[in-house]
Amino acid sequence: MLDNELPSEMCGVSSSWVGRVLTGAQGKDMQSTERCQGHQVDCIGAAVNMSSEAVLTVRLVRSFEHRNFKPVVLRGVNLDQKVEDFIAFVKNDVSTRSGLPPPFKKFDYDTMKIIHQAHGAKTNELVMSLEDDEKLILRNGLDLRSCGIANETELAFFKMADYEKYKANPQTVW
Repeated sequence: MLDNELPSEMCGVSSSWVGRVLTGAQGKDMQSTERCQGHQVDCIGAAVNMSSEAVLTVRLVRSFEHRNFKPVVLRGVNLDQKVEDFIAFVKNDVSTRSGLPPPFKKFDYDTMKIIHQAHGAKTNELVMSLEDDEKLILRNGLDLRSCGIANETELAFFKMADYEKYKANPQTVW
């Protein structure tokens, strides 16, 4: 192995080399990007997964009126899976996740909505926006990618009946 080559263990792929750090004529590192089996390697060799996996944050919303929610970070989410499969996965993960209070584990979540996407504008609402439901609520039968989910997207997971009630009269208790 050459000094400027990185072993595949850096990003977990089976290829023997994932990238190189290029050194300029002045002896300074220059920006370099190379691809290896769906991964992108930047100038310091940190691999960024360019495949269909993403890191998503899901807000478990128990009460809109009380602004009661807990964020849960999910890593390695396959963006090519169907919405209903992802909802079942999150329900199972939440029910077995340590560190969550029991009311969040046992709540009857049934709907997901996009709150925020990486590098996009955020809403002023503390829990989630009440607008653009047709575009932002995830529909069954579609995969996550076709619903607009990308890496570092934030989603709300809530009970649709509670959301409709709050949307009709958006008053908070405190």
